[in-house]
Amino acid sequence: MSSEQTPTTAPDETTSPDGAGARRAAYAAALAALEGLALVAVGVWMSVLALTGEPDDRSQAVTGGVTLVLLALLPLIAARGLLARRSWSRGPAVITQIIALPVAYNLLVSDGVAIPAGIVLAVVAVTALVLLVNPETTRALGIRGPGNAGQ
Repeated sequence: MSSEQTPTTAPDETTSPDGAGARRAAYAAALAALEGLALVAVGVWMSVLALTGEPDDRSQAVTGGVTLVLLALLPLIAARGLLARRSWSRGPAVITQIIALPVAYNLLVSDGVAIPAGIVLAVVAVTALVLLVNPETTRALGIRGPGNAGQ
């Protein structure tokens, strides 16, 4: 075949496995993993304090810690899926960020030491949402929009 019959195109960032969409998915995965690890740390910290300290209600404190550790599974599993560029992983990652926004707001309107944590959580959640809904990330994850299912 001649070169006229087989056009050659240079790989661009959207078709390349190491393109912009794949990088954005990796960044979103890192943010989701960071949130998951933070949930694990706070859950373990709550459980340890409940078992070694003098909480008002020990069983409630332990339940809160265990709940946070279990909730950490959602962003951690989503992060793993995003790194592997699985299309299903965007849903849990977006849900995690949407849940994080009211938590960040509550931290921001509290007084004292929780305000910086609210700022960090809000920035991470908004950044991750922007990365997750970006069209290049969507393409890198193999998600087709409405009306494009047959393509």
